[in-house]
Amino acid sequence: MVQPHELGPFFEDFTVGAEVPPLPTLTLTEADNSAYRAITGDQHALTADRSLFAAVGGSGALANPGLVAHVSVGQTTNATRRAIANLYYRSVRILRPVMLGETLRTTTTVLGKRSSSPKDGQHRGKVWLGITTAGDDGEVMRYERCALVPAHGTGPEETDEIPGPSDPTALADLAGGLPSWDLSRLTRTDWTPGEVRVDPLRDHVDLAAPFARLTFNQAAVHRDRTLPAAGRRLVYGGHVQALAQASLTRILPGAALIVAWDGCDHVGPAFEDDLLEFSHELTETRDLDGGRLLRLSVTGTTVDGGAGEVLRWTPIVWAP
Repeated sequence: MVQPHELGPFFEDFTVGAEVPPLPTLTLTEADNSAYRAITGDQHALTADRSLFAAVGGSGALANPGLVAHVSVGQTTNATRRAIANLYYRSVRILRPVMLGETLRTTTTVLGKRSSSPKDGQHRGKVWLGITTAGDDGEVMRYERCALVPAHGTGPEETDEIPGPSDPTALADLAGGLPSWDLSRLTRTDWTPGEVRVDPLRDHVDLAAPFARLTFNQAAVHRDRTLPAAGRRLVYGGHVQALAQASLTRILPGAALIVAWDGCDHVGPAFEDDLLEFSHELTETRDLDGGRLLRLSVTGTTVDGGAGEVLRWTPIVWAP
């Protein structure tokens, strides 16, 4: 495996079963919450209002759940410094809320490799990664991601079976392990399954490079505009997802936690200054004591002549 001081790895450098050299651990602070909110516009109520968090039964100060997810992803990117694209996330489980002051550390393991067809003379391959992030009080997230990375040359063909996006998780399987918070203090949104709500507040992508730096994201295409074929700096796909999550906090202001993603597919490229619109469809609900689990399908689209649809994200949210 290529060492952290080198700009790599290439496809051939990955060994199935090996751990990717880790990036630094990160202690989350109020400054991180504030920077994340400035970049994304996220209005997560329990993060923004400590008195409200205390009123629902929380203790201390909550780290924004979106920030936690993107620090975790950023800490995996020693594997994807040369990534051509991140194709999807699967089987994402957010295991517990994270408090400010906790230090996050992430382990990334190579689960499989599969050669892809060359494009424009560049040999490429898919790398399947398994990821675990832990804080001071145990595991925080578990998930998998699949990245497309360049190869040095032709090399031997790799033929591992790499799964696609994960199947929907039964909501009943996610009902256990939620915090004992009183969600009656949060705003309840009446929403019928099958109903699509389009966020009227479109937003443009900016501060993309600072967002990558904030989360330790090492992928060169998010910093160096000469690398993508378009000659424009490619935005980290998770930045688009973060804007989608911020949109969801406006559509569903009482959202307490996001507990899982069925998937997150980056179906088109996004670039700095792209104008994005998000639509949210409620697809399933499950009533719990004191709250509900809501399965949503969120679509992000460029509306100013860009790639069109750029995101399909399927979160599961705990809300009143």
